[in-house]
Amino acid sequence: MDQKQLEEKIIQRYQGEEKMMILVFAQWCVNHDLNPEELYLRAYPAQVTNSALKEALELVVPKEEAGEIGDETLLGVLSLFGNDDLAFVVTEEIAKMK
Repeated sequence: MDQKQLEEKIIQRYQGEEKMMILVFAQWCVNHDLNPEELYLRAYPAQVTNSALKEALELVVPKEEAGEIGDETLLGVLSLFGNDDLAFVVTEEIAKMK
């Protein structure tokens, strides 16, 4: 495997993991009766549409069918990807729930 192929593989892996992070976020929102697009827009008002979030929304299941996603789990996943603005919005929502 040459350097270019290795770089492409790393990028593809990161993009796949990023999609999983977005899916975890979207499912957490659904599990807590929150609108993922609304929360995302609050965190990133300049990004009116996010294709990865739209894709994730097609994969989420009703909260009755979903497994639980802990608040700390979601915040940890968001932190891994540097989504501090989104983590802040999620933290606000968690505080409202308590």
